[in-house]
Amino acid sequence: MNEKFPEYKGLNLSQVNKEVLKTWEDNHTFEMSLKTREGHPSFVFFEGPPSANGMPGIHHVMARTIKDVICRYKTLQGFLVERKAGWDTHGLPVELGVEKKLGITKEAIGKSISVADYNKECRLDVMKFTKEWEDLTKQMGYWVDMHNPYITYDNRYIETLWYLLKKLYDKGFLYKGYTIQPYSPAAGTGLSTHELNQPGCYRDVKDTTCVAQFKVVRDEKSEKLFAYSDTVHFLAWTTTPWTLPSNTALAVGPNITYYVVKTFNPYTYLPVTVILAKDRFAAYFNPKAADIALEDYKAGDKLIPYQKVAEFKGPELEGIRYEQLMPWMRPEGDAFRVILGDYVTTEDGTGIVHIAPTFGADDDRVAKAAGIAPMLLVDKDGNKQPMVDKRGRLFILDEIDPEFVKNNVNVELYSEYAGRFVKNAYDPTLTDEDPTLDIDLSVMLKKENKAFKVEKHEHNYPHCWRTDKPVLYYPLDSWFIKTTAVRERMMELNRTINWKPASTGEGRFGKWLENLVDWNLSRSRYWGTPLPIWISEDGSEQKCIGSVAELMEEIEKSIAAGFMTKNPYEGFVVGDNSKDNYAKIDLHRPYVDDIILVSSNGQKMFREKDLIDVWFDSGAMPYAQLHYPFEHKDDIDKHLRFPADFIAEGVDQTRGWFFTLHAIATMAFDSVAFKNIISNGLVLDAKGNKMSKRLGNAVDPFTTIAEHGSDPLRWYMITNSQPWDNLKFDVAGVDEVKRKFFGTLYNTYGFFALYANVDNFRYSEADIPVSERPEIDRWILSLLNSLVKEVTEAYEKYEPTRAGRAIQEFVIENLSNWYVRLSRKRYWGGEYSQDKISAYQTLYTCLETVAILSAPIAPFYMEKLFNDLNSVTGRYNGSVHLTTFPKANEALIDSALEERMELAQKISSMVLGLRRKVQLRVRQPLSKLIIPILNDEMIPQLDAVKNIILSEVNVKEIEYITDTTGVLVKRIKPNFKTLGPKYGKYMKQISALVGKMEQSDIFNLEKEGKYNLAIGDETITLTLEDVEILSEDIPGWLVANEGRLTVALDINITKELKEEGIARELINRIQNLRKESDFDVTDKITLAIGRHDEINEAVEHFKAYIASQVLAESVELTDNRDDKAKDIEIDEIQTFIKIEKL
Repeated sequence: MNEKFPEYKGLNLSQVNKEVLKTWEDNHTFEMSLKTREGHPSFVFFEGPPSANGMPGIHHVMARTIKDVICRYKTLQGFLVERKAGWDTHGLPVELGVEKKLGITKEAIGKSISVADYNKECRLDVMKFTKEWEDLTKQMGYWVDMHNPYITYDNRYIETLWYLLKKLYDKGFLYKGYTIQPYSPAAGTGLSTHELNQPGCYRDVKDTTCVAQFKVVRDEKSEKLFAYSDTVHFLAWTTTPWTLPSNTALAVGPNITYYVVKTFNPYTYLPVTVILAKDRFAAYFNPKAADIALEDYKAGDKLIPYQKVAEFKGPELEGIRYEQLMPWMRPEGDAFRVILGDYVTTEDGTGIVHIAPTFGADDDRVAKAAGIAPMLLVDKDGNKQPMVDKRGRLFILDEIDPEFVKNNVNVELYSEYAGRFVKNAYDPTLTDEDPTLDIDLSVMLKKENKAFKVEKHEHNYPHCWRTDKPVLYYPLDSWFIKTTAVRERMMELNRTINWKPASTGEGRFGKWLENLVDWNLSRSRYWGTPLPIWISEDGSEQKCIGSVAELMEEIEKSIAAGFMTKNPYEGFVVGDNSKDNYAKIDLHRPYVDDIILVSSNGQKMFREKDLIDVWFDSGAMPYAQLHYPFEHKDDIDKHLRFPADFIAEGVDQTRGWFFTLHAIATMAFDSVAFKNIISNGLVLDAKGNKMSKRLGNAVDPFTTIAEHGSDPLRWYMITNSQPWDNLKFDVAGVDEVKRKFFGTLYNTYGFFALYANVDNFRYSEADIPVSERPEIDRWILSLLNSLVKEVTEAYEKYEPTRAGRAIQEFVIENLSNWYVRLSRKRYWGGEYSQDKISAYQTLYTCLETVAILSAPIAPFYMEKLFNDLNSVTGRYNGSVHLTTFPKANEALIDSALEERMELAQKISSMVLGLRRKVQLRVRQPLSKLIIPILNDEMIPQLDAVKNIILSEVNVKEIEYITDTTGVLVKRIKPNFKTLGPKYGKYMKQISALVGKMEQSDIFNLEKEGKYNLAIGDETITLTLEDVEILSEDIPGWLVANEGRLTVALDINITKELKEEGIARELINRIQNLRKESDFDVTDKITLAIGRHDEINEAVEHFKAYIASQVLAESVELTDNRDDKAKDIEIDEIQTFIKIEKL
């Protein structure tokens, strides 16, 4: 052990980081935190896997700090908290990064680069920034096992995924369907609805919209529409004109009324009769033109006349046929007919919906119900496809079946547009400034007298979460998980989860579950977990494989049937779960694609080419990280390591990882996946903008830690705002935390170490009973134990912000600003008495306890502080993170003592505020403070802390008054915020009566806490919350109010008070000079003060007082100034002082 407490010349938290990291590494502290808790109850934590193909950002520090705080706290509570890191290694982020690096698109895979080579590149690229992630994790002090992480591309991990998929398949939760799904042409794959609902995916965009004219076919059914015109058109609006060539129906609302209107086309000026919804009429026809006769219209007139000629209900229009708007292709089946649609509204558009069944789920649904054929072509491979290919462009003629082209395509019309991308974002040669297909089609329709209105329109449109490019709704052959089958159970289980904040669980997540649709599992990609389903050639039989052992058995059957020549997994030993054994196989594409199985009736079975949604990978991590059920079966089945007691990630995971965890756990295990969750908000820049490299406002976490240290960054992030609120990150705030909280704690320790070393305090004496300690010690120990209670409760409730703020307030306001300052003279000199030992023991206990309480949030400096203290006392051995979290001693908590000390603090703060108001330094004594007494308990409370208040505010006397009448002048006004909801109709009368209240009435209200007002026959009782009471300054006095508390300060300064003030100012200057001269706190001095008429009497009258405060053996006034004298100024008085060490 050391003989002396370490003392420092300055606080360098960045250096503390480095020193403590080395200590942790040398002592294997993280590993010891697990080893020392073996056999203890477990606290189960799941780490959400990041992808290491991107650099970590400042927002990752936020999420990881929250996780680390709770896990460190639970370790201190004695729990075994295993923390296994993980890497999310599959999916779009990796593939898109590799394609960018190689300069290829998805179409090149399998052509210019083999699938095997492509996946090899993905395997390498996904771990590209592993070192940076490991460095950040280490530097920020996030304790997680990075040496044995789970990796989602590991064959053992994939095997568990296959097991879970087979479990869902056997339960009937997996099915294949051909439906309209979100599709990302830029990424080349379908997306699930939870991917589409990631934050920022829906964006406001300005697109060209078109109201198209669909010409009605005149026949027996439609004849009723032609009573006033030879040609009639339906008007239908679309925000995606590129879908108009695929139109095969129009939908009207069953309960909507429609007008037939005669008017003129605004582009061709030709007469036209149109049909649109009655409730949308005003959106297209200007009332100023209502009185203009049709025959008065001239081409180009701004006001276009119109005439309503007929009215029909939606069902009366059902079944009417119309001509194809753009006859490029002919669908195979019935089309171009008006149908009923239950989702048609009159909120926008025309009340008639253009139906393109290949590009809208609702369109597809109503079209199928009405027997309407979709616009499908046949490609050169014989597959039916929509008119737009998966790259997002209109099919080129060479890729369409020649026979289909011959029979169904108008080559002359279609050729002009074949190969055009439907969105400029998909075409690398185009910019936002180039004309879009929407614009060109709209212009064409205008020329052909088929467009009634074309304009730019701002609307919300979905974008791909990884490419930032628009998505399409596209017909896909996909595998789904039937999450809707367990919707109610998922909602029921969700209500048992402790969400922080609760609003996310009930709102964002809960509402998501209420509107749940089935999970689109299929991904048309290459690098990911293959779907383990094989289907026979005729589609009659399926096999879902749930393990490598099962697959090997099926391969052997295939070899026996002659479909395969050898087993590609030969040499793999079933039951050997070692990494080396699983390295002998590869469950990725293209290898699993080459495996042909045999059906029960002898047919070949081929694997479905799809991969699975990467979110299934991460959602299955509770089981796959353990290689369940092939290893650690009991850990899951007996709930030893499942579900998690706690998880935390950003709010953007609500419909990602949080959802998939919950869905898989519910469907496979009828359980929650996690019991408690903190869903943290976004980390924005100081102005509230989203951080991005493009905007240049991203904060580099490595630079921030290097400059400030990890602890101020972590403390700032935790205490600045609740974790679930968005954080407006400002590096100035980090600096403020370093200065205010850590600087105060550092200075408090420095003060302790300085005097403890002088007095050789080692905490070797027996603890002085708290009952025998001075009241100030009992107070801070009471407050300390109250703090332990509050911090424990906050951590237990997953509210680290409350814990951090409580510690911060204790250290700054109570320990440093009150206890140490009021007790400082006890440390300065004199004998090593019981009082001094009590002061040392009390301050030491506070510092040591604060170090443990704060260690989860600020692990580096609290390790340093804890070790510095114990390096001398030896009260604890080893790391602060291996100790036990303090328990509050209820016997030491004295609520009455805390209340009266809080009263002293409040009064002192109010008085010091009054001094600042008139620039009266605290060193200037004042004569009197008046405090009105509110109740009988207040006098003994004040008497107990009277001397503290007098000393703190430097006032000679406190006078209590029980009646302020004639002493203080008070003003009162109604508080309408509280009165309004209670007595709204009487507000005028109440306001008038309150304005007439006498000073005695106001005093009685303050004293009793209530006051009755008579309004007519009714009596209304006012409480203190119903009014605002303010005291006015009176001549020679200053008055302050805070709640019910009032103080009045006499600011008249007598000659004697003035002299004492000068003496105190001199003491201050002398003490500063002692420090500058590097004198020891115990060094005695001689003191000479330069004569000056303004200070001479003050020095003579307070000579003894000055000497006692600065350890001066002699004090003299002198006219002799030499080189050792230092100039000083006091209230514009110029003089000098000279001190010499004896």
